[in-house]
Amino acid sequence: MLIGVLALQGAFREHQQTLAALGVSSRRVKKPEDLDGLDGLIIPGGESTTMSKLLGDYHLLTPLKDKTAAGLPVFGTCAGLIIMAKDIYGSNQTRLGLLDILVARNAFGRQVESFEDKLIIPAVGEKPFPAVFIRAPYVMEAKPEVKILATYKEKIVFVQQGKCLAAAFHPELTSDYRLHQYFINQL
Repeated sequence: MLIGVLALQGAFREHQQTLAALGVSSRRVKKPEDLDGLDGLIIPGGESTTMSKLLGDYHLLTPLKDKTAAGLPVFGTCAGLIIMAKDIYGSNQTRLGLLDILVARNAFGRQVESFEDKLIIPAVGEKPFPAVFIRAPYVMEAKPEVKILATYKEKIVFVQQGKCLAAAFHPELTSDYRLHQYFINQL
């Protein structure tokens, strides 16, 4: 199994370290040809407007849309959730439109208001998951085909639609690998 990690900006190294800890091979994705032969792709947290711009600058947008349309599973965290959304509240930034959701950027506040808390995520077990929220988005609206996997204070923060999975927080910044394992199991 080979999982690509979009490596234009953000926490791509941490995702690769998590995958390695799980015994899964990964490849940094920086060019269109890096998408070839992947079983899945992770879009990391970072700054979504920067990532969106770099997707165009590195000529990755169209190949990425083609691969996902052909069924490539994708797991996005924080900024990855934003890039995967069909709609972004108050923004027309470039996105992939993989999830039938409306997302609010920086919805939990600015950088200094970042926080950690425990989430109950039944899909990955009864033990609370340590979620790290850094200038995190949340899902304002989800269409019926989107499965809501977790909420935080009544805000939607973890969703799945088909082969696409997205979290508003940063599981790669914890030593709890259950969300990555959940993605791998979907492959």
